[in-house]
Parts: sequence; structure tokens; C-alpha cells
Amino acid sequence: MKSNGTAMHWHGVRQLHSNEYDGVPGVTQCPIPPGKSLTYKFNVTQYGTGWYHSHFSFQTAEGVYGPIIFNGPATADYDEDLGALFLQDWAHESTFAIWDRKEKFGVTYSLSNTLMNGTNTFDCTTRPSDKNCIGDGKKFQTVFKQGRKHRLRLINSSINSQFHFHIDRHNLTVISNDFVAIKPYETESVSISAGQRYDVIVHANAPPGDYWIRGTWNEACVDVANDRPEEMTGIVRYDAASTIDPTSTNTVKQPTDCADEPQANLVPQLKLDVTNITDTTFEELSMLINGAALLQWTINSSTLHLNWEKPTLKRILDYDRIFPTSYNVVPRQSPVGDEWAVLVIENKAPAALGPVQHPIHLHGHDLWVLAQEGQKWEGRTRGFKTTNPVRRDVAMLPGNGYLAIAFKLDNFGAWLIHCHIAWHSSEGLALELVESEKSIKLSSVSTKALSDTCKSWERWSSKAPWKQDDSGI
Repeated sequence: MKSNGTAMHWHGVRQLHSNEYDGVPGVTQCPIPPGKSLTYKFNVTQYGTGWYHSHFSFQTAEGVYGPIIFNGPATADYDEDLGALFLQDWAHESTFAIWDRKEKFGVTYSLSNTLMNGTNTFDCTTRPSDKNCIGDGKKFQTVFKQGRKHRLRLINSSINSQFHFHIDRHNLTVISNDFVAIKPYETESVSISAGQRYDVIVHANAPPGDYWIRGTWNEACVDVANDRPEEMTGIVRYDAASTIDPTSTNTVKQPTDCADEPQANLVPQLKLDVTNITDTTFEELSMLINGAALLQWTINSSTLHLNWEKPTLKRILDYDRIFPTSYNVVPRQSPVGDEWAVLVIENKAPAALGPVQHPIHLHGHDLWVLAQEGQKWEGRTRGFKTTNPVRRDVAMLPGNGYLAIAFKLDNFGAWLIHCHIAWHSSEGLALELVESEKSIKLSSVSTKALSDTCKSWERWSSKAPWKQDDSGI
């Protein structure tokens, strides 16, 4: 951190009328330089499980993140809240170094391992050439009380992976996705993509003993591989004094596709409908090879590339409102009444890559999933689900398919929409929603904080040891 800036994003938090504290360098602020600070201030209008993480390049992959829990009602009863359980992929070297090598040679190597709440084991004798391998480690462990119901708050903080979560000989009752409470459903397992959260209740009704918790890396997702796809395991113990490894076996089949949980299961407890759609915007996702023979993702043939010293919000406040093409700005006006915008993203990545999937995250709003299909969009909206559709803040864009989302135009500001796979967002797979540009105003305190941070960044960045080498997010 002594040679990088930073910015903290509050993932999934609506930031209703507090756009300046969304924490995205190049969009809502300049990066915070080493030795300086910024206080984030916002009202909490949601409840459930979220997380905060750096939005500065690959800092999240280096461990700059943590949980946010806003207490509120649950849609099923439980006895014990065991808190957040992070699922993460991991490399034995800095992700910045992997990115640097990728930019030079065009190759991203397999990640080394996976972590459950920041811990796992690794046998370095299996990788004698890996000079960065430390080895040993320990498994994540938690204790269940016989007969009681335990709430686990699952968070996928990975840079690249979808995980398939289950606990041997226990079912899961799913009660929320992201910050949205849903009607409870029971299942053996859940598939959780980068940035997503699921709250589950586990009834400790198995014979007392020790059981494996499993967060298997989903090999059906097409992208960078993992050296230990089945090694994300932890331990449930019914006796806290036990130290033995479980002997339980895995009876759950692994997914054959890379997809969200079925929409039919993710029914919001509070029934809300999409009404009064004012427009539908179509965006085509693809990729290009730039002049340096390196891959970049595009939306409507444009790759996001921001200038950290001139964030979009500051441009708006300075009346510098002719945005560079590389900012990928989509303008929208908030109506007087209750109106919605619809965004359809079609995945037209080259066939040579295979059906690459993308977990799409929308800032400043819940996204309402109208359609999510593994096929070309035919331009029709008649089949969109507008009656109490799935609501969340990260939804999977299928490979060779499309994702149609709606969001209410009720929160003026500059909001990012991006893939939550870190490689892809750094390669420019993002756009900005600038909502009601002329209504964007900041308090004098917030204006000063934005200005002071940008001045500090400008002074420091002129002599920074590392320069911006990705999209900025």
C-alpha cells in the first residue's frame, strides 16, 4: 500500500444520494494516496450481508476487503449467527505481478489455490518449482450445536471463480441473495459467483461428528484455471475439542454449467413489480486485440479506460461534461414519477474463447433480472419477467447469451456497471451510468473531501513508482 493509492467500495450498498462515497477511482473519486485518508459517509437503507473491498486495480485479490452486516429480519428462524464466510481464489504471488506478466506476454497462469475465510492448506512438495509457496496452513473450522439452526453468510470475494458450496450430510435453507430477502428454499448446495452473497441456514441434525465443508471451484466456468479446484474445504465440528479430519464423503454432483441459482428459487419475500419501462438500451459485449497484441473487452466496441486524476463525478461538478469515449458513459435522466430503465447485454465474445460467462455488478441500484438466457436476444421484450423478478446486485451474463436487467431511475450520480471478474474489469469490461447529470450536487463537506483527495493524489502520483496500467477499476 506504500506504493499504491486505494479507494473503498461498499459492495451492494445503494448509496442513495451519496454517490460521492461509492468508492470507485476514476468514477466517484480520485484514489487516496499513501499517508492520506478519506471518511466515507452514507445512510444504510438495506439489511443483510454485504462486503467492502478496494476498487483500486487488484488490491481486493491481495486481501483488502471485509464483511458488512446490516441487521434486520430473516425469512426463516435460526438459533446461531456464525457470521460471514468468505470464499476466495488465491495465488502464491502478487496478483499485480501476474497482471504485469499478462500485459507483457498475453498469458494469465492458473491460480494456485482457494481459501475459506482466508485460510487453507497447501503441500509445497507438489510444486517444487514454486518459489513463492509457503505451505502448511490450516483448514477453516466452525462448531455446530446439535439440534440448533446456524446462519452462514456466504460471500464470494474471488477475482475469477464461481464456487459450488455444500456441507456433507447437511441441507441448506437459502434465505437471501445479495441484499434481498427471499422466500426460503431448501437445497443440497448453492452456486455463488464473484461478488455474490447467499445467506443460508444449516440445521445441525446429522449424527454428532466432523464433516467437510466444500466450496468446489466450478470448472464449467470458462476462464483462468485453478490448480486445486476441489481443495477449498473447511470443517464443521459438533465437538469443539475434536482435532481429527472428517471422513465424510461428497455425494453432491458438481454443476455442468456456469450459471446463477435457478430464478424460480430466488423469489423476493417483498413482492415488487417492474412497471412503466421508459426505454431499453442494447449493449453488445465482445473483445478486441489492441496494438500491443493484448486482449481487451469491449461494450459496443469501446473499452473502459478512466483517468484517476479526472473522475467522472468531478468532471460533472466542474461542468466538464463532454466525457471521453473511453469513459463508456450511458446518460439517463431520472423522471418525476416511478420509471425504469432496461439494459440488455448480449455476450458476443469470439467463439474461439468458448462460452465465457460474466458476473455483472450494478452500483447504486438493485438490478431486477428480466431475462437471463444462453441464446441470442431477438429484440423482443414481451417475454421479460416483470412480476416480482429476481432482485440482486450481481447477476450472471451467460456465455453466448444475454442478460436483461431493469433498474429504477431514482438515484442520481455516476454509477459503474462492470464484470466482477477482476481480469475482465481491468481489461475494460465496464460502462458508466450517469443518471440525472444536472441534478448531481454535493454538500460543501463532500465537495471539499473530493477536491482535497484529488489534489493529494495529483501531488503524489507525479512521483509514484507505479503508473496506471489497466482500466482504472
